[in-house]
Amino acid sequence: MISNVEIEIECLSHFKGLKLPAYQTEHSAGVDLQSAEDVTIKKGERKLVATGIKMAIPIGYEGQIRPRSGLSLREGLLVPNSPGTIDSDYRGEVKIILWNLGENDFKINKGDRIAQLVISPIVRAAFQVVAELGITDRNEGGFGHTGVS
Repeated sequence: MISNVEIEIECLSHFKGLKLPAYQTEHSAGVDLQSAEDVTIKKGERKLVATGIKMAIPIGYEGQIRPRSGLSLREGLLVPNSPGTIDSDYRGEVKIILWNLGENDFKINKGDRIAQLVISPIVRAAFQVVAELGITDRNEGGFGHTGVS
C-alpha cells in the first residue's frame, strides 16, 4: 500500500524555470531532483550540486538521496554517500554530492535530473547492552562466508 506524506518545499531564486520534484511513473519510489546550476564534474572529481530547493520533511521521516541508475551505468556518476540522508530538522538547501567515476568529464546543465529522493519512515533503535549475543547459523561469518557464485 502506498501512502502519502506532505512535504513543504521552498523554491530559491536559482530554482526559477525548473519543475517541482515529481514521480515519473505511478509506482515510482523516488522523485527526480534537478540541478539548479550548470556545472562540469571532471573525471574522478566530486562536486556539491545545488537543487535550488529547501524542504521540511516531517518528524518521523527522512529523505534519502540516491543516484539515478542510468547516469551511474552510462556515465559513472554516483552519489558517494548513498543513500545520503536529509533529516527532518534540516532546513538548508538540498545539495547533492556527485562523484564522476566515468571515463570522461561530465557536463550537467541546469534542469538535468541528477539524483533521486525517496521519503522513508524512520525506525529508531533502542540499544541494550548484553553479556553475549545469541548464536545463529551464520554467527560471525562475514564477507564471502557463503562462497563465490
